[in-house]
Amino acid sequence: MSLLPIFLKLEGRQCLLVGAGTVALEKIGSLLKTGLRLRVVAPEARAEVRELAAEGKLEWVEREFQAADLDGNFIVIAATDVPEVNAAVYRGAVARGIPCNSVDDIPNCDFFFGSVVSRGDLQIAISTAGESPVVAQRLRREIDEQLPEDLGPWLAKLGELRREVLATHPRGEERRLLLHELAQRQICVSALCQTKQLARSGREAARAVAGSVYLVGAGPGDPELLTLKAVRLIESADVILHDDLVPKAILDLAPPHAMVVNVGKRCGAKNITQKEINALMIEHARAQRSVVRLKSGDPLLFGRASEELAALAEVGLPVEIVSGVSAAFAAAAAIGRSLTDRDWASHVILTTGHHAQSHNREALPAVEAGTRVVYMPGRDLTMLASEWLAEGLPKDLPCVVVSRAAQPNQQLVQTTLGGLGALGKLEPSAAPSLLIAGWAVREIGPAERLVEGVATKTA
Repeated sequence: MSLLPIFLKLEGRQCLLVGAGTVALEKIGSLLKTGLRLRVVAPEARAEVRELAAEGKLEWVEREFQAADLDGNFIVIAATDVPEVNAAVYRGAVARGIPCNSVDDIPNCDFFFGSVVSRGDLQIAISTAGESPVVAQRLRREIDEQLPEDLGPWLAKLGELRREVLATHPRGEERRLLLHELAQRQICVSALCQTKQLARSGREAARAVAGSVYLVGAGPGDPELLTLKAVRLIESADVILHDDLVPKAILDLAPPHAMVVNVGKRCGAKNITQKEINALMIEHARAQRSVVRLKSGDPLLFGRASEELAALAEVGLPVEIVSGVSAAFAAAAAIGRSLTDRDWASHVILTTGHHAQSHNREALPAVEAGTRVVYMPGRDLTMLASEWLAEGLPKDLPCVVVSRAAQPNQQLVQTTLGGLGALGKLEPSAAPSLLIAGWAVREIGPAERLVEGVATKTA
């Protein structure tokens, strides 16, 4: 039996229900939710049906069924305990071209009632073509247990945004991708909600852009720990060049047309050199393909991102960095311990067992060989600068203060250790801020302006 699952708009339409017993009562609850005009024909009726009729929620005609009762109806349901009456109702409906359901009588049915899971306007209907309503009910319970309770309100908000997008954005591929992007996001009530801003701006970040390269963090391997932005880019990329440690579950997010290439190097075995990886990124981006360079963990931690960024900058290709969950943080979560336990640790040192070999670079003193990251450095950086200078750190050690990182109003302040005191006090509006110091940040890109030796850049 071939069935077409459809959802009918029944509000305001006329429906005939023949029968007013237990079986009919089960259907009445579902029918009245649709807003149709229900007429019940039966010589006897259960007390609940009589009460609904008294409240004006349905019309009850207290007599036997007559063929003329079928006229003018949109759909018909036969729900008596007399098979001959049900069959007569079905034959009369077919003669008039009216779809009819005869309850528990498969041969005399044009359609079946599904077992429905509802969350507001979201409806999931399950049908077994009448073979086993009990199976449909079991599946309905299982699905119902898995769906979030707030799915209905979220869908209502999404519907509002969709109508806004349809009214304000021209038809085309960009609008289609934007609608897909919105369906993956949470929607908050705030006017500053990023999902609402995306719907109104329709920015290009809704997908990977042809001719661009994205250095994307794949996190520690769990697909659920990917950022939403990482998922979106992986799902829309033309080319994915991934580390060997990126698991299949994440690579399976790639679209069917994507070229997925393993460019990983493990345990010293190098099937591909870094120069070859750089060349692949450049080649595909110049061919107007969107390229995702997918790195384990976070792309800026021990992922040779600086070399790739330099190669891309040298040929003038656009690149975007998408942060990922570092393996260090995933490992801390795995053991259930804070890396910055207030009783035991005030700082975290990230290091690797491998170090780039270069005969052209002098060895750095141990005290300044690493990158220092200070969370919540406070508004007045003078005391911190004095402490570091007393440790023996040089005055020209590069420092960057990052405020509101990754937010639309992100701000960077580039200076040196000697210049930290010259900054004075940071504005309260700059919070949250983070201080990064070390030779690794000696060049953070062009700054918009230079004031008293301090470069500032607003994203």
